[in-house]
Amino acid sequence: MPHRLETKRPTDLHALLLQAVNENRLIRFKYRDRLRIAEPHDYGRHSGKVRLLCYQVDGQSSEALPNWRWIDVEGISDLELLQETFRGNRPSSKHHVWDEVFARAKETPPKSH
Repeated sequence: MPHRLETKRPTDLHALLLQAVNENRLIRFKYRDRLRIAEPHDYGRHSGKVRLLCYQVDGQSSEALPNWRWIDVEGISDLELLQETFRGNRPSSKHHVWDEVFARAKETPPKSH
């Protein structure tokens, strides 16, 4: 069962985002009135705003999926931490300079079955 954020307190949101990034866990959330499922890769302060750089893998979008997304954290609602994990870093041709990084997804080896 996913852990659902019932309140909109910034400290709760911050704690769940830190956990999601540090544990490489997918998140489900609403942003700009659209339900999204994404891999949270980088979380921090970018250009003076608290943002999440994520790889949206499912949900609603005006663009083709999967795709990279910048999310202004103050616009997130109904955040859920899912049990599903992702491997970690994805290749990207663009690199971003952060003012401050709170958490960054780490590469994890694939699980053997």
